[in-house]
Amino acid sequence: MKKRLCFVGGVYLSYVLFFLLAKVLFLLFHLKEFPLRFGDALAVLVHGLPLDLSTAGYLTAVPLLVALVGTWFRGSFRQVLSVYFWLSSFLLAIIVCVDTALYGFWQFKLDATIFNYIDSPRQALASVSTGYILAGLASILLITVLLVRMLRLVPQPVADVRASVLRRLGISCSLVVLGGVLFLFVRGGVGKSTMNIGAVYFSDQQYLNHAAVNPAFSLLASSLKRERYDRLYRYYNESERERLLASMGLNRGEQPTDTLLNCKRPDILLILMEGFGASFIEPLGGEPGVTPCFNRLAAEGVLFTECYANSFRTDRGTVSTLSGYPAFPTISVMKLPEKSRCLPSLARSLGQAGYDTEFLYGGDINFTNMKSYLLSTGYQSVLGDTHFPLSVRKTHAWGVTDHIVFDSLYHRLLRPQSAPRFTTLLTLASHEPWEVPYHREGLNERTNAMAYTDHSLGVFIDSLQRTPLWQHLLVICIADHGIGYPSGITEADRQRSHIPMLWLGGALRSPRLVHRICNQSDLPVTLLRQLQLPVEAYPFSRDIMSNDFHSSAIHTFDEGFTYIDSTGLSAIDLKASRLLKEEPSPSAQRIEIGKAYLQTAIDHFCSMR
Repeated sequence: MKKRLCFVGGVYLSYVLFFLLAKVLFLLFHLKEFPLRFGDALAVLVHGLPLDLSTAGYLTAVPLLVALVGTWFRGSFRQVLSVYFWLSSFLLAIIVCVDTALYGFWQFKLDATIFNYIDSPRQALASVSTGYILAGLASILLITVLLVRMLRLVPQPVADVRASVLRRLGISCSLVVLGGVLFLFVRGGVGKSTMNIGAVYFSDQQYLNHAAVNPAFSLLASSLKRERYDRLYRYYNESERERLLASMGLNRGEQPTDTLLNCKRPDILLILMEGFGASFIEPLGGEPGVTPCFNRLAAEGVLFTECYANSFRTDRGTVSTLSGYPAFPTISVMKLPEKSRCLPSLARSLGQAGYDTEFLYGGDINFTNMKSYLLSTGYQSVLGDTHFPLSVRKTHAWGVTDHIVFDSLYHRLLRPQSAPRFTTLLTLASHEPWEVPYHREGLNERTNAMAYTDHSLGVFIDSLQRTPLWQHLLVICIADHGIGYPSGITEADRQRSHIPMLWLGGALRSPRLVHRICNQSDLPVTLLRQLQLPVEAYPFSRDIMSNDFHSSAIHTFDEGFTYIDSTGLSAIDLKASRLLKEEPSPSAQRIEIGKAYLQTAIDHFCSMR
């Protein structure tokens, strides 16, 4: 029994050791271009270890299966393992060498992008010398041999045909248990998020994050998600697409904008509120009495009464809000690091303007590759549940409950500063299972959860208003997405995607209502133009306060979209090519504009690299 367990464990550790040595090779190869301290190199190895452990778990699955089968049957299992070791070693050698060699040219880790050039290798290698190619081939062969020798150092068990059935059964059970342990390494633990590339991101220096990423995992993960995106949403020829898209006002000029602020460089706090739909907010037509704090604050700031979420999930709504980027019916851009790293973002734009940037969340910051997206797009500091004491990390099913996070944020904002700050907070308590440390009579579990977040927000804002920070602060409260409440609300209903956007703070000139139909993705350009900063990087975001703004919004959901403008609403199921709703009357143009928008968005998405 011990020999078989040691064999599987030895193979696993051999792969882990190989990945650690490969990282050292990567760092040494790029040392001239990216000099680093010993502490940085050590951090790369430590933070990258979870992906190495996960990838090694995948690779150990075959030896584990061979050991299990070999417990019961005699056969040429040594030959099977020999072939597998040579094949896996050869593939890993190719991956490591190609990743190391190409990083200097691409500045990102090896992923499915490489397959775009397989059908034209001559063009791909046109700028590489023959000597470079030969050195690469020699390195692949050398690494292959070294890894095979490393794997063969692990003693292989010999089949014991005299062992009793009971003993074999015990060995098998032990191997299955070991397989379960390896599965936990593969998955990344027992938390809600599975292992992803963002789990190893730790630095505001992108090179260090990339160095920590296991290239085999990166290639596998992106390949599994690889689709023919260029075949999606093909509706119109170029001239017709442009004509229809003009109706959304994306081809903006430098039109005058209505000024909301009284200062040029305020501190900015963006609060992304989980599922905080307009259904709960009385000034937006929602249920009375649920959010008294927000209702009161709405009269003190600038309330956008017709703002709509771009999508139905946090990962997509976050990207739309921070990057001004479209949400697709079936694609989460945040989950695709090779794409999300190319996005513009408020953090990057404000960072370039001299702002310190920070993101705070009480949950698992690695969920849906969030950490990767945030660090790649300009946040200098990204804090998740591990930033909080162990005693509070399970105060909600998703992590640290809201009032604790708001309190932490309050004290972080009180710290001395030498530059303006852009801080983003994502709440989590207003999410099922709706369990919160708060109870108000007469509310159901959903409205009570919303009331709790509202109460936490109110206490936080009231505290800020009593500090000198308030006079130079802009607070933007916006939901990440709406919610299907009350029961019976579907994605085709206007109420489903209706969300609040409220600007508060001493940096505002005066309270007012803005009744223009807009998307959360319009926030970046609207804010940046208020600050008189460049907006060219945001092709899908619009200035809501511009004189030529076109009142309209699009909300995507699984296999469909809802388009809203001054004429009404149209919703369509794209998969079934079936209209779901049109009100107050049918409009072919609304559907056509929505399709042109998706076609334009997917073209841009495919071009990002």
